[in-house]
Order: sequence, then structure tokens, then C-alpha cells
Amino acid sequence: MTRTASISRTGRVRVIGGAWRSRLIRFADCAQLRPTPDRVRETLFNWLGQDLSGKTCLDLFAGSGALGFEAASRGAEQVVMVERDRQLIHDLRAAIDQLRASQIRLEQRDAQAFLRSDNKQYDVVFLDPPFASGLLSEALALLPPRLADHAVVYVECGAPFCPDDSWSIWKQGRASKVHYYLLRLRQNG
Repeated sequence: MTRTASISRTGRVRVIGGAWRSRLIRFADCAQLRPTPDRVRETLFNWLGQDLSGKTCLDLFAGSGALGFEAASRGAEQVVMVERDRQLIHDLRAAIDQLRASQIRLEQRDAQAFLRSDNKQYDVVFLDPPFASGLLSEALALLPPRLADHAVVYVECGAPFCPDDSWSIWKQGRASKVHYYLLRLRQNG
């Protein structure tokens, strides 16, 4: 076997905490896919608390599934992963089967269509759309009816972000070219 034949054309991300700590999630090599870096995930789950028991989470632009798998690994009662790419859905399903992750529900849908048709409410929402897509603002506008009381929304983007007046920034950070935030919906009145 030649050296080049042993090189895999897959990406992988390691779960950094919880029941599946150190387990690898594999996914197809895709130029647009950039899983949330370990350092950012570590900070995020320190902000959220390491134990998500009883929480319902939505990973709206699932991609590699890094954020959704971290939430499930840390005890989330249910994680809904939404992804439209057929190959990524295949890879996510394989990882769900490998981990026996019965608390994860996978939806192959467009994020906006999912938000318009879903009637569930979530405690934690992960929004990490492709950076140049313009989908972040659209998703945030559709999200309020899907949020439980005291819900938090994680946002990851490639440039500084200033949400509209309906949102407040609870926490924020930056790692290299990644800007990330925890948002809360402002209460009326």
C-alpha cells in the first residue's frame, strides 16, 4: 500500500467532554465545513455549565455535529440536529448509530423551513451557519417562538456581530477568526 492510499478524505472532530469524551466524530471532507474549534467549545460549555441534563437543544446548522454531540454527551435530554446536505446527514446518522445516541433526532431540512414548521421550544440553540451566507440574521428573526423561558442562543460567526434590539449579548469571545456569543432574548415590558 502506498503512503497516499492510506490518507483519508474525511474530517474528524473529537468530543471534548461528557460521556463520550475523546470519541471521534467523522465526516466528509468539505471546504465549507469548519467545525467549532476545541477551545471555543470548551469555553461555550463552561458558560453553559458542564451538565445539560433535562435540556432540549437545537443544532440548527449541524454540519459536523460537534456542538450537538457535545450537548448530548453532557446529558441533554434531546438534541435536534438540522442539516440539509445529504452527505453530512449520512455522516451524522453514522455517528449517531456508533454512539447509540437515542436522544439525538436528525432532520434533513433547510434551517428556515424547519423553524417555520417546528412547534417545539428549546433551552439551548446553536447557530453556526456558513459565515458568508447571511443566514444568521434570518435564523435569529425566526427563532423567538422556538425559545423556552430563559433560553440561550449560541452564535458563531467570522466577524464581530451586533444583534438587533430584541437580543442581548450575555457572553462573548473570540478565537483567531471566530467570534462567538451567547445571546438572550430581551423580555418585553
